[in-house]
Amino acid sequence: MGIGGSDMYRQQILDHYKNPRNYGELEDATFTHVGENPMCGDTIEMDVVLADDEDTIERVAFRGDGCAISQASASMLSEQLQGMSVEDLQEMDRDDVTDMLGVDISPMRVKCAVLAEKVAQDGAEIYFGEKEIDRTTTEDDDD
Repeated sequence: MGIGGSDMYRQQILDHYKNPRNYGELEDATFTHVGENPMCGDTIEMDVVLADDEDTIERVAFRGDGCAISQASASMLSEQLQGMSVEDLQEMDRDDVTDMLGVDISPMRVKCAVLAEKVAQDGAEIYFGEKEIDRTTTEDDDD
């Protein structure tokens, strides 16, 4: 699977993959964005509802298809983002995602792990007029 770490964390990843949290669609989403990891075939679409202050993430849902790492990461991130500020979302990086997963991710799987984070970040930037793209891709992501 391309991951190393304790059995507890591997089990947590499998649990989120087999029983994803917040999987589905939010009809009243403030913004929706989609992304892909062409190397692995992962796709994730995220819906985010912001609170009235337009800074606090109130609810998150995702849907998609892909490897266990990408889907578990999206599930875990969907839980972590609720109650977080958009600024904190924008400050997240690869280390935050791998720490959340709790396992060592092989270089080939890092793009799988960070896809949901990148989709949420890009979706917020598009919503606030800071970026203009149709779709997030990890194809050229080397950060």
